[in-house]
Amino acid sequence: MSPHELTPSGIVSRDEWLIARKELLAREKELTRLRDELSAKRRALPWVKIEKAYVFDTLEGRKTLAELFAGRSQLIVHHFMFGPGWEAGCIGCSFTADHIEATRVHLEHHDVSLVRVSRAPLAEIEAYRKRMGWQVKWVSSHGSDFNYDYQVSFTPEAIARGAVTYNYAAAKVSIEDLSGLSVFYRDANGDVFHTYSTYGRGDELVDSTYMLLDMTPRGRNEMGPHHNLMDWVKRHDEYAPAK
Repeated sequence: MSPHELTPSGIVSRDEWLIARKELLAREKELTRLRDELSAKRRALPWVKIEKAYVFDTLEGRKTLAELFAGRSQLIVHHFMFGPGWEAGCIGCSFTADHIEATRVHLEHHDVSLVRVSRAPLAEIEAYRKRMGWQVKWVSSHGSDFNYDYQVSFTPEAIARGAVTYNYAAAKVSIEDLSGLSVFYRDANGDVFHTYSTYGRGDELVDSTYMLLDMTPRGRNEMGPHHNLMDWVKRHDEYAPAK
């Protein structure tokens, strides 16, 4: 982390600080109302019926997408960057996984199942899951079109041609896997629908470390060379002991 000293915009009395704080509060309330409006529009998006038969490798055997709902009507899929032969899962996805791990019990008691999906074979996923101590169900889409259809995995040929779509736009990528979140609904007839996906920075709202850092004077303090979490985040078992 950068050792530089911060320079405040000003040192004022408590009364003067309250004036500035209330001005900011008005903007924060605008953002809250806008977020509520966007959330309503997200829920109002039309759905796409899933016609393809996706099957995943799980610890309980081969499972269809519908079976991943585990009897609930809603399913959140964390597209976790972990390709075949990787020694470990993506640092950024691991950062996100740490945050959403504790939400599982609450989601499951609110009609939502949470599943991680990666292209790596199940044995490789299980080894890393156990290392990280995570409990959220994590399945393998190895040999399936699932990751490609939801635009989080790309063939070497597509990458070489520059014919990759990510976050709903043409993108230049150098790796075969990226991250995202997708949401599905299963109706009473057992039909499954895709309702939402988000990529890039779209999933950072689930990273509560960021939300807390955004409240601090230094903020995220990502000073380079990447100017993102790759500047400082480690897998949780790779940090030196905290001082």
